[in-house]
Amino acid sequence: MLTMCERDQWSMDDLDWTVTPRALSREHEIAICQYFTDMAGIELLAGALFAVQRDQTDDPTLRAIFASFVVDEARHSLVAKRLARHYDVHHYRDYRENPHLTRFAKHFVKAAKELPPDIANTYITTGELLLDIALLRSLDDFVDDDMSKAAMKLINRDESRHIAVDHHMVEHYASPEYVAWLEAQPKKRKRDRVRAAAALAGLMWHARPFFRDVFFAPMDMLDPSGARMREAFKRIQILGLKEGVTDRPFSRFTFVLQQLADDATVGRVFRPIVERVLGVDGRVLATLYTDEEAKRFSRMSFDQLADEALAQKDAN
Repeated sequence: MLTMCERDQWSMDDLDWTVTPRALSREHEIAICQYFTDMAGIELLAGALFAVQRDQTDDPTLRAIFASFVVDEARHSLVAKRLARHYDVHHYRDYRENPHLTRFAKHFVKAAKELPPDIANTYITTGELLLDIALLRSLDDFVDDDMSKAAMKLINRDESRHIAVDHHMVEHYASPEYVAWLEAQPKKRKRDRVRAAAALAGLMWHARPFFRDVFFAPMDMLDPSGARMREAFKRIQILGLKEGVTDRPFSRFTFVLQQLADDATVGRVFRPIVERVLGVDGRVLATLYTDEEAKRFSRMSFDQLADEALAQKDAN
């Protein structure tokens, strides 16, 4: 993986920015420029989270891999900003990062530093799957322009490495070795536990408006069928079914909430609460996999799940 990270680096100047963007309606130009503006912020957030993971590991190879991911995400952010300017042909308005994204990012990075690594990695992996399987693919298809396609091809190559390592880290945090390491850590002082709880509460509080404005609302326009959004969340649910993952307290917590929201009897009462706590839309709180799929996924390794998720990026 580290060899690929070093070999497949690229520069924003590798792209030909002189091409003329295709003609867009006023509504679509405004939407696309805003989406790329927000994408720039999302990529910087991802880079900050990878920096936390880099600093949390003692493995020199993994540190180098995460360091390369930080570089990747900084480059993606610059490309997204450049794409926003590229398609801002008529200058209908000034574009600013969505304020809910700005506030969520601050709390996300803080939570990643304060919480156990497995909880932070759950959110990181979720974000990467939503970004790669749903948002970036749908945005590229919606723009349907050579400039966007050329940039997204390179960005997606980087993101494929990120998703592969995300799955590797999920497997690591589900392992007996990690559990033993976690149990061997000195017990946190009360004020540290309070600070960690406050960080998680802040993250959850700001997650709902962030997901609503920066993911669900754009996806309603980019992919009205909702197929890619459901596929991304299905991948997230699948990871939660894996042996070892189900034993982690936070995974059990989110699984119970999802089951309460999906229950035909108590769902009416609990669904709004779960939407608020997890920050997601009720449309993705349903169980998105079949019993047959659950059995098949349970037999697959984390590497195989990563491969299937990556294949989904290229699916129609």
